[in-house]
Amino acid sequence: MTADTASTELVMVRVENRGTDGHVGHVTANNPSKRNALGIPGKRAIAEAFKKLSHDDSLRVVVLTGAGDKSFIAGADIAEMKDLTAAQAEEEHTLTHLACDAIRMCPVPVIARINGYCFGLGMELAASCDMRVAADHAKFGMLEVRVGIPSGMEAVLLPRIIGWGKTSELVFTGDHMDAQEAYRCGFIEKLVPSADLDRAVEKWIASIFAGGPRAIRLQKALMRDWERLSVDEAIQAGIRACVEARRTDEPKRLMEAFLNRKKSG
Repeated sequence: MTADTASTELVMVRVENRGTDGHVGHVTANNPSKRNALGIPGKRAIAEAFKKLSHDDSLRVVVLTGAGDKSFIAGADIAEMKDLTAAQAEEEHTLTHLACDAIRMCPVPVIARINGYCFGLGMELAASCDMRVAADHAKFGMLEVRVGIPSGMEAVLLPRIIGWGKTSELVFTGDHMDAQEAYRCGFIEKLVPSADLDRAVEKWIASIFAGGPRAIRLQKALMRDWERLSVDEAIQAGIRACVEARRTDEPKRLMEAFLNRKKSG
């Protein structure tokens, strides 16, 4: 097992080579003195990191997290935002979208490893991931109205994840919720003690690696289709995806292995 690491001041990228199984990407927000808050350079770096990882044909899964053990990503850089003109604000908020969109368009599953504060931009980035696991000390919130702007961009994903009522509570009040409440409302799929966070992530990675690499990529693309298509259209997209899977021998190999395991059991 080997790993290649690249970094900027605000974002670290590591590619872990697991031999014939493929690669695991690790993207880490690296601004612990500001609870890993990300301004314009950090948002741009997140987008670039995921776009670059997406070109890796051996990539199987990506893990997004924050440096240290206190914060995932505690929002945008308010000090940077304070004096923006309207034109500069348009660039800043567009970069929020581009960072989130790069995660959503990544061709493999992205796991949010939430190790602490997850506010504003942090919740949007986490919502853009496919799966979310949090340490039990994590805190969540959409604080934008407290600083004079609405929650926008990928906050639009929140009603699909936690429903309109909980989204309304978060974006209108700016109040925090603890990790237990985030689990109860469905924002996170797993809630674990901090010491078990990496173990929980690794369990998901192992399960993803157990699937066919091409099937996983087809599934990721299909899930994006489910978001934008009608039910009837999505069903047809699913048929096409299952047919496309047959253009390699992956289904035959994995089905044979499954049948052989049943016989040996």
